[in-house]
Amino acid sequence: MADEWKFDVPTVGSKQLPPDPRYMEALTSQGYGFEAAVADLVDNSIDAGANDVVIHFLRDGDRLVSLLIVDDGCGMTEDELDVAMTVGGRRDYQHGALGMFGTGLKSASLSSASAVAVVSRTKTSRPAGRRWVMEHAKDGFHCDIVEPAYAQSLIDRYSGGSPIKWNGTVVRWDGVKDFPRNGSLEQTERYIARIIAKLGMHLGLQLHRFLTREDFNITIAVEDITTGMVVTSYGVMPLDPFGYPITGNQDYPKTFKVENAEVGVVSMTAHIWPPKSSIAEFRGIGSLIETQGFYLYRNDRLVQAGGWNNFRQPEQHLALARVAVELPSTSSDVFRLTVKKDGVEISPEFIAALENAADDSGAFFATYVADADTTYRDARKRAGVERKPVIPPGKGLDPSIREVISEELPPLIGEEPIVIKWQALEGDAFFELDREDRQILLNQRYRPGILGGRRGGLNDAPMIKSMLYLMVHEVFQRERIGPRDKDNLQMWQSVLVAAARAEMDRLSDRDGE
Repeated sequence: MADEWKFDVPTVGSKQLPPDPRYMEALTSQGYGFEAAVADLVDNSIDAGANDVVIHFLRDGDRLVSLLIVDDGCGMTEDELDVAMTVGGRRDYQHGALGMFGTGLKSASLSSASAVAVVSRTKTSRPAGRRWVMEHAKDGFHCDIVEPAYAQSLIDRYSGGSPIKWNGTVVRWDGVKDFPRNGSLEQTERYIARIIAKLGMHLGLQLHRFLTREDFNITIAVEDITTGMVVTSYGVMPLDPFGYPITGNQDYPKTFKVENAEVGVVSMTAHIWPPKSSIAEFRGIGSLIETQGFYLYRNDRLVQAGGWNNFRQPEQHLALARVAVELPSTSSDVFRLTVKKDGVEISPEFIAALENAADDSGAFFATYVADADTTYRDARKRAGVERKPVIPPGKGLDPSIREVISEELPPLIGEEPIVIKWQALEGDAFFELDREDRQILLNQRYRPGILGGRRGGLNDAPMIKSMLYLMVHEVFQRERIGPRDKDNLQMWQSVLVAAARAEMDRLSDRDGE
């Protein structure tokens, strides 16, 4: 039987199997987040040589209607536009380009919106436009041709008064899935404030090396189409994950080199952040468990922000460790970039080779990991105050707050955490303590006032919950509640009830206006 086995499968010919129209649905089910989808289009603008990119939200009163990404890059001719809008269409990417797979424009756009129109113009061609509507795309890949007069009007709208000289591209999303539907003006404004902050942070991080250049800018703007007024304009600032003012360890940064037979020598620059840093570049980009580790760059674009890629497990003592890795421009089996450019799969062979990575002095990468660990531990010792371990907080408090508490107050190992939740309570008390089940119960009747009328959730009211935990967590560790604890609890109750009633009165007055 063994002799009958063949490693090469014999064939007798081939046949062409065109994709089913439902392939479009598979293409757009990549799991793009809104920010990642917008970033993918900004990558295209950078590849086109743009100096200015505008992410333009169009608003009609209390409703968001469209999103446009506008750039002043080289633009596309009609033939180039056809290739760009073809499902599976590929073009030759120049050295250093951020594009890689040829699917980003279509998959990012139609993952996020029901329709995408692209209008473009070069210095030597007239404006041309194409549009994909998801329903048409599923019905035989029918791509609409944008009316030339509309294409010209859209180019004129963003040409800055120079329709003859201006070249560039406008991408328009309609039916954006992330936009609030049938919301109030207040809900729309909250969404705009939230999404601009998230989008600005995402782009500021992923493209921070480009944003430090004098000739490149990204602006996020909101325009009311009824009045023509730009109600918000926000310039995206770079968010450098290695932007510390002073190193946490004077021996770093250091550059380690890893040799691989397929991609050659890969450089990794190891950094140690200063302990207890509170700046956005350190704490503002995510959990310190998630943001330690490797920061992988391809052509200066950050394609993975943190994580150890199976080299080791993340742990609190490595919170200061960040390593910038410069990936080769060409694709390989060593580094497999996701289509969304939000992560990299690294081959086991390369991870194993990290054990032998060394700097110019011959020090191994493992020494860096140990130094980052020591820097973190020494900083805690130098604080001069040994804080007693505490029962940690659990559900009901945002994970980012729980992480900071665990840094400041060492958790008691093996203890069930303290849960904080809203519940209907008898009487006017602001809170009750269930010491047996380790719960802090907040009186549901005060919730609307504390939240100011906003919709609640599991981790809502983070400020009041954090303060209450810090006030009462020691009570859960005592065998019995003594007179001083009882007096403190009564005092806190009185003050919090008065504050909650004031919030309820304020909410009632606002609703009555």
